[in-house]
Amino acid sequence: MEMILRKGESNTGMRLFQIYFSPTGGTKKIVDFMSRSWDCEKVEINLSNSLEDFSEYEFGENDVCMVAAPVFGGRVPMLVTSNIRKLKGNGAKAVLIAVYGNRAYEDALLELKNTAALAGFCCIAGVAAVAQHSIMNQFAAGRPDLRDEEELLDFSEKIKGITGENTVGAELWVPGNDPYKEYKVVPVIPKTGEECNQCGLCAEECPAGAIPKENPMLTEPEMCISCMRCVVICPQKARYADEGLVEMMSKRLGEVCSVRKENELFLLDFAEE
Repeated sequence: MEMILRKGESNTGMRLFQIYFSPTGGTKKIVDFMSRSWDCEKVEINLSNSLEDFSEYEFGENDVCMVAAPVFGGRVPMLVTSNIRKLKGNGAKAVLIAVYGNRAYEDALLELKNTAALAGFCCIAGVAAVAQHSIMNQFAAGRPDLRDEEELLDFSEKIKGITGENTVGAELWVPGNDPYKEYKVVPVIPKTGEECNQCGLCAEECPAGAIPKENPMLTEPEMCISCMRCVVICPQKARYADEGLVEMMSKRLGEVCSVRKENELFLLDFAEE
């Protein structure tokens, strides 16, 4: 925690904070691509760490924070918005990144913006980016790819170009509706196969605390957010999503998810003098 800016301390140099929730790795890849060209001190903050006290993090006006989250059913998972609200922005510049699996991001980017603003951040840019779907892996397979990488690096350069601008009177517009759409996703509760050796890694890494440490073969349905973290990290490949349910979802979303969606950038609109 030595990187935290505490009250009374000064921050004279720019720092880039990579603040992300990335249960299956796609969101972190996007953040890594966009951070690559920033020549400054970089600090990672993993919003999925259930043991972290995010209220201890304070930022300064010279800091730039990439705040990234996956899109679940057109919204940001409540666990993520709850953790973002605990941060103390103190006027730090925020780059909002909503990562979706090639269907639609709907109200997620606006929700990220509003949540970050309430936490005291100055929102200067929004990015909607595509990564491989966390449940239906055939959609956006392999993304972000080289084409995405080039585009995201270009976005990053444009964002860097406005970080020194005076933001007074400027407003960031991103698409979305307020009130947001109802948070409604098909619950895909991972199952556990006989390969499980009860190592407990899934229980330790579950951001929602839905897997009991005393019996990691179980999953609490009312707590699970279907993030697929346990499926991705299981060393024994013993965790999996119900194939029948995934097939049903794939058929329903096949048409809308099969056409390649493009990444989008939204920049702060500076008022004319």
